[in-house]
Amino acid sequence: MRIGLLTEGGYPYVSGEAGLWCDRLVRGLDRHEFDVYALSRSEQEEAGGWVALPPQVGRVRTAPLWESVDDGIVHGRRARRRFSECYGELATLLCATTPGSPSAAAGWKAEGVPEEGAGGQSALEADRFASALYGLAELARDEGGLPAALRSETAVRALERACRAPGAHSSARQARVPDLLTVAARLERALRPLSLDWYEDDDLGSVDLCHAASGGTAALPGLLARHFCDVPLLVTEYGVRLRTHYLTEPDSSPAIRSLLASFHGRLAAETYRRAAVITPGNTHARRWQERCGADRAKLRTVHPGMDATPFAQAAESPECADPQTLVWVGRVEPAKDLVSLLHAFAEIRRAEPGARLRIVGTPSGPEGAAYLAHCKALAAQLFPDEADGPHAVGRNPVAFEETGGPELPTRADAYASGALVVLSSVVEGFPSGLVEAMFCGRATVSTDVGAVVEAIGGTGLVVPPRNPRALAEACVALLRDPERRDRLGAAARARALELFTVEQNIAAFHSIYLEILSRTPVRRVVLDETGEPLPFAVPAEAHVPGRWSDPAARVTAGGGPGSPRSAPGWATDDPVRATARATVPAAEGAAR
Repeated sequence: MRIGLLTEGGYPYVSGEAGLWCDRLVRGLDRHEFDVYALSRSEQEEAGGWVALPPQVGRVRTAPLWESVDDGIVHGRRARRRFSECYGELATLLCATTPGSPSAAAGWKAEGVPEEGAGGQSALEADRFASALYGLAELARDEGGLPAALRSETAVRALERACRAPGAHSSARQARVPDLLTVAARLERALRPLSLDWYEDDDLGSVDLCHAASGGTAALPGLLARHFCDVPLLVTEYGVRLRTHYLTEPDSSPAIRSLLASFHGRLAAETYRRAAVITPGNTHARRWQERCGADRAKLRTVHPGMDATPFAQAAESPECADPQTLVWVGRVEPAKDLVSLLHAFAEIRRAEPGARLRIVGTPSGPEGAAYLAHCKALAAQLFPDEADGPHAVGRNPVAFEETGGPELPTRADAYASGALVVLSSVVEGFPSGLVEAMFCGRATVSTDVGAVVEAIGGTGLVVPPRNPRALAEACVALLRDPERRDRLGAAARARALELFTVEQNIAAFHSIYLEILSRTPVRRVVLDETGEPLPFAVPAEAHVPGRWSDPAARVTAGGGPGSPRSAPGWATDDPVRATARATVPAAEGAAR
């Protein structure tokens, strides 16, 4: 089987967010072939290069979302009219009250899940959005790229007319020219995949299945491959992109936030509507998808697959842990709420004077660096006696550290150094750090956010977020009861090994791939030597591995009816396959 893996800011880049699970998936499914279509988010990401790619990656195509594009294409009058009609329809829908507008967004909880009906839209609105979106894609295919048109005065004026039209929501009516220019620029970047030349029969149209590693812009090439070439689409979301959009850029004006939220909400709904299968990474993400229009019949929860091997030694040597040490591991940023953790630890110290806290992590960007400095200052304020004097470092009960040093070479060493692992977040998707602690056989105390309860099950204690006293009481209870800690740690490791390993993740996706393909009609037309369609050239069993896919049994010439050579995904001498191999060799890409 040949898979088109669609990513944004992830695999195959070294610094990609979703790179690790994608790499594990590709390496684990070595019986299949993968073509990677990657959208990059920054120049630094591209400069970092690619990870080493396995031989089953046949082609890598990339496109930047971060740079301004001037393709020099000037459309004629008829093309400009088509653009104005499609973009005007899109703008009109973005100014409507659903989904993503302030009236709808009022139904979204601050942390968790949208309320009933928040992301709803009528079937007519969904069809209108799809018609406008695919109309722009068809224009780009017929006349050339759209970046200049999407940033043009025509686009800005279409947005302005839609915002001033009767029935537009209040936030849209407040939009000023700077807001409209910003929205037009953001929409151009989000819609940049419309202008790519990926959607031909010998390119993305030649794969058996498109697998989008996230929603949003990453899934847009899959929507177009489905629209132009009838390629089925699988969408995986470990963190729901629409939810991420709501939680970012809070300083933008209401008009910018509402218009972009409306676009991303409608794009998410269209993606869920067209996808053959949707695989949320947890129940928390699944609820978001359902409220945004995803059909429950399409949903298959597939937990992230993580490598348990690095944490085995910590699990096998629990006696090495300090029974009075609490450990926090993760990215340092405001959403992790280390301030509440430090206030909770002050109460823990009053109950257990010998307790220590190790905060292990690196700041996430400039905001994270500022937050780390604030937390260090707070720790010095909360523990003034321990932080003063010539032996301040040795006596300070709170240590801020990073992995890679002599004391904590790896994250596994960080978890192994303590008897109890703490998570204090106010916002969390899937808590991979907690799963790592579970692999180490450590008991956990966590705040009830995101998919925390789903991940730990009954193997740890859960308290409300932003409640230092509850967090402190739970930690003290486990510090004083080592037998209970050991029982919870053993149960946590057993649960993690059952649900969250790489093996179960790979097996789940392999099954889903076969399920989708078994329900997909054969699309590929095989031609004979004269260029005429060859009837019955692709047999029903072509998608199923077996003796008919044995290279020794392939027919190397002619390709008569039912011959193994014409089976898509298996014949390496297929001309489409040969073209794919010639685009970007994996070894060359990995050396970049």
